[in-house]
Amino acid sequence: MQTTFTIQTEGPGLYMFTRQAAEWVAGDGLLTLLVQHTSCSLLIQENADPDVRTDLVAYFDQLVPPSDHPSMSYLRHTMEGPDDMPAHIKASMLPVSLQIPVSQGKMRLGTWQGIYLFEHRTRPHRREVAALLLPAG
Repeated sequence: MQTTFTIQTEGPGLYMFTRQAAEWVAGDGLLTLLVQHTSCSLLIQENADPDVRTDLVAYFDQLVPPSDHPSMSYLRHTMEGPDDMPAHIKASMLPVSLQIPVSQGKMRLGTWQGIYLFEHRTRPHRREVAALLLPAG
């Protein structure tokens, strides 16, 4: 079983799509998710306190500032704006695919876990995540 989840982003942040995935899975198996872009990531992360998401964005922005920041003057790929190459760097540091066990039609996520697309670009994007559910056995 395969599908594609489309996630509309409005700039940097973590965009939860747990509900879409949960409504799609069935039976027993292994769900594989792959984001089909090079400037965003996928995470399984805290789903209760929004400060966690805010802090993650702030941390990665401090770790990898925009290309117009003096500390990033060595970057060459700058034609698409000061957020582009830093977005690629962040995406290379974080997962772009996830695997989640599915049992009796439910993802085996922990109580406080949600599935997120982590947008690294500053302008809105329409992101696609390919999903494959391999049946057990």
